[in-house]
Amino acid sequence: MTPVVASATELPFGDKSFDAVLASDVLEHIPPKLREKVIQEALRTARQLVIFGFPSGAAAHQSDRELRETYLRRHLEVPEWLEEHMLAPFPEKDLFRNLPGWEITQFGNENIRFHSWVMRQEFRRSFVRASNAFLRFAPWFLRAALRRSERPPYYRQIFVLVRES
Repeated sequence: MTPVVASATELPFGDKSFDAVLASDVLEHIPPKLREKVIQEALRTARQLVIFGFPSGAAAHQSDRELRETYLRRHLEVPEWLEEHMLAPFPEKDLFRNLPGWEITQFGNENIRFHSWVMRQEFRRSFVRASNAFLRFAPWFLRAALRRSERPPYYRQIFVLVRES
């Protein structure tokens, strides 16, 4: 892969340059007035498939606001990504309401309460060590636990867009 530095609102690629475009945890960092342009650029540069995944909605934003407060109460440096999450409301589902020529599938990902719990557990070294051990020696257990957390209300929304033929 060749790294490219560019604005997401003006990608330096021709129309339909890529079979697939993936934008994971990007839209929440884009100012609201530019989000539709970023989506249009992703669609323009994709031949067949575009996938967007992002924290969505007021409840998810509140969860991150509370996480930020936890960092501050503990006198820890707030991660840059979390500070950026506080700059604007999270994207909503309606960003994908009017996209002619694209078949859209949407689904939720990661229960908000579970997300919040995991983010707070990551402050504990013992949790991080145990998680890494499960990931290495019993990934089946970790997958099963994560599957059980897949229920509303969701922290993140995933949109899969397929170009209509």
